Amino acid sequence: MLIATKAWSDFASTIPLIRSFSFGNNFPPQYPIFPGLPIHYHFLFYLMVGFLEKLGLRINLALNILSILGFFGLLLIVYYFAKNIFVSRSVGILTVILFLFNGSLSFVYFFKNHPLSKNIIYEIFSNQKFSSFGPYDNGIVSAFWNLNIYTNQRHLAPAFAISLLIIFLFINPVLKRENPSLKLSILLGIILGFYFYFHLAVFLMTVVILIILALLFPKVIKSLLLILSIGAVIALPQYKYLESGGSTFKPFFSPGYLASFNLTIISFVNYWIQNLGLHIILIPLGFIFAPKNAKKILIAFFSLFIIGNTMQFSPEMAANHKFFNYFMIIGVMFSSYSLVKLWNKKNLLKPIAVILFFFLILSGIIDFFPVYNDSKIALPDYPINQDVKWIMQNTPPSSVFLNIQYLYTPASLAGRKIFLGWPYFPWSAGYDTLTRDNLRKNLLNSNNVDLFCKKISRYNINYVEINLPSDSTDFSINRPFFEENFDKMYKNNQGQYIIYSIKKRCINIRL
Repeated sequence: MLIATKAWSDFASTIPLIRSFSFGNNFPPQYPIFPGLPIHYHFLFYLMVGFLEKLGLRINLALNILSILGFFGLLLIVYYFAKNIFVSRSVGILTVILFLFNGSLSFVYFFKNHPLSKNIIYEIFSNQKFSSFGPYDNGIVSAFWNLNIYTNQRHLAPAFAISLLIIFLFINPVLKRENPSLKLSILLGIILGFYFYFHLAVFLMTVVILIILALLFPKVIKSLLLILSIGAVIALPQYKYLESGGSTFKPFFSPGYLASFNLTIISFVNYWIQNLGLHIILIPLGFIFAPKNAKKILIAFFSLFIIGNTMQFSPEMAANHKFFNYFMIIGVMFSSYSLVKLWNKKNLLKPIAVILFFFLILSGIIDFFPVYNDSKIALPDYPINQDVKWIMQNTPPSSVFLNIQYLYTPASLAGRKIFLGWPYFPWSAGYDTLTRDNLRKNLLNSNNVDLFCKKISRYNINYVEINLPSDSTDFSINRPFFEENFDKMYKNNQGQYIIYSIKKRCINIRL
């Protein structure tokens, strides 16, 4: 596999999830990097990718084809949504452009590091680093405005696309002074219900927006009740399965989003001026100019901006970026409408519209090239990777491995579950990673077979994989313990990777 450097960390979670469906046995679904509990992560998109690989399509084609279709579908619905609201193709086209090229003020940081010179065009085209990548580089402008979020989170674009399609089909008859038909309401309810595990956060946002739209357009309340009823019936079993896994995290009130540190009115306003750029003026201006029905749509989506700035739904506050990404899809429609209105007013305002447009896409143009110029990391995969090949041919698809390394282990690439992957991923999904990581280290440094077998009994661990040299870890590994007490099933040609089976020695104790 060739994996882009900027996608390397995210794909350490994505690829094991895909492979758990294509090469492994992951039903009912568990998080393959934190097995033993029902999955907390929306997996449906990656299940589809895994299904395509299982049918024989190579993983890069399976993932990229569905990603392309999802992103193209999002662009398509964004265009038609904007075009229909404002009855203008120009607004639709501008909306797509403004969506692709973010309007933040990150270009200011770029020009601080790259002062204007005769080489500035070359420096933009050859750029490999995002101008601002807050909060991870302590910058103010968020990392979540550039296209990196869609190249890394492949399920996000199709999730937004499906949500917008549901909302568009729900509200479009109202814009034509009609009511959604019974058949349409039933269809939307079915789509909404099965959408629950496609993207849980966007599912909830969709429900919030539909409810607010129904309050603003009272004639569609009956249709909404039918949609929500059907959706709830389908989604409820999915929710019960998710809930049965428990969670160490509960949502709570947390104002300010990423400006919450030393939060003041000034710091909050400054944060959003830098992140929204000229949109902070053009969206309200578009709202003033907009038709009455369009205003109601913006009000419904503005609820996401409020929720994202007041509530925390996961251990990492930065995960709220989805609320703002979704709000801005609609927000840029109103900025586009403002630009078209300025262009159509008088000749004197045309240059102003052009200048505003330039500064609305400048950051996006600069931020495009770090994605385009990204280097690739080579990862040996099945069947060339002999470790992965052996695991696939000699271990059951449902096997669980006690692992030393977190990222891209042979067991993960073979679709098997590992006791704990990189803790950030399951932690952000609400799993208790600290307890499990401490247990993992304790198990790997065991010296009592009976105690070891008792500890692993609840996790259905079948194998232990040892990566050498083990002195590269920050904890001790008792290699003689495994060598003396368990069957060595595999050792690669380099002697750097060993698999022990614990089944025979632990089976009596586990029974």
